[in-house]
Formats: sequence, C-alpha cells, structure tokens
Amino acid sequence: MAANSQFSIAVHVLAMVAGKSDERVKSEYLAKSVNTNPVVIRRLLCSLQEAKLVVSHVGACGGTALARKPEEIKLSEVYKAVSRGEVFALHPNKPNEDCPVGKNIEAILCGLQKEIDKTIECKLGEYTLRDVIEMVAHPA
Repeated sequence: MAANSQFSIAVHVLAMVAGKSDERVKSEYLAKSVNTNPVVIRRLLCSLQEAKLVVSHVGACGGTALARKPEEIKLSEVYKAVSRGEVFALHPNKPNEDCPVGKNIEAILCGLQKEIDKTIECKLGEYTLRDVIEMVAHPA
C-alpha cells in the first residue's frame, strides 16, 4: 500500500516557489523538478491557494508565488492543506459485532488515529518552510 505523497510534493513545490521569489513560477517548471505531470502540480496548487499559502494566476503571464514569507509558513499548515484523510484508514467493511475484537476495534483505532493526527500536526508546527529551505541548502 502506497503512502500519500501530497505533503512531500507540496513542500517540494513550495521550496521551489520560494527559491524564485522574484517571479511567478509555472506549473510545468515545478512538474519537471518533482518529476510528475503539470496537472498534478496544478491540482496541488489549488489546495495550497485555498489555504492561502500561494497566489496563482492563469494565462501567459501567470504562475505561482508564495502568499507569505517562508518563515511564516508552518509545515502543519501545508499538511492540513493537502492531507486527504488520516494516517491510516479503517477497514472498508463493518467488523463482525459478535466478535470480541470486531465490536470494539473501530472505536479504539479511531481514538488512536486522532491521537496520531494531533501529534503529527504538533510536530510539523515546529518547522517552517524556511527551515526546510535551509536544510536543503545545508544538508546534514
């Protein structure tokens, strides 16, 4: 099962846009860096724009720029903007209520899921886009 890559792609895209702070960046340029289709990037940029992390313009003179300075963009905001669900999904079929595990497992896993989501958001809130840009420039 593949993990959702939207967050990592979003951070990659935002770092690229931040690096071109003096101009609007085209989705084709971003797609080449991410090694994906520009349509994937445009969909992602829509989510980032809805979250007020970027400003995008269409047309020949269009492109994308950051809505705020990199040090003002927390990674938790990026995660919230692009995450499409929790860290793990519950089984699609309702468990057997007559089973001692089946009758309680969903409630337990839902509680665990909420706890994990809170922890992720808290940890990502400790980092900004500026932190990522600095780590990229000076890898450990």
